[in-house]
Amino acid sequence: MPRTAQRPERINLRVSSQSKSTLERAAAFTDKTVTDFVVESALKRAESVVRAHEVIELSGPEWRRFQALLLNPPKPAARLKKALAQHARVVRR
Repeated sequence: MPRTAQRPERINLRVSSQSKSTLERAAAFTDKTVTDFVVESALKRAESVVRAHEVIELSGPEWRRFQALLLNPPKPAARLKKALAQHARVVRR
């Protein structure tokens, strides 16, 4: 399979011979180079992990509750006010 994009960065991996063999077989089944197969597979997983950590998904009721709290936030609790005052004394801007 011809390479279509310039790839200036390198990542070196060490794997067991069994892992290498499995990757080579999977790449052959999909008509890709091992590099293309590994990069494509790793990127799919990486994007999934990043999305799971950066995106918060809310159900309909959760979204409505979130909106309601944004529009009508609760009054700060006494402990929060005390913590903010202490923080302001310790961290002078």
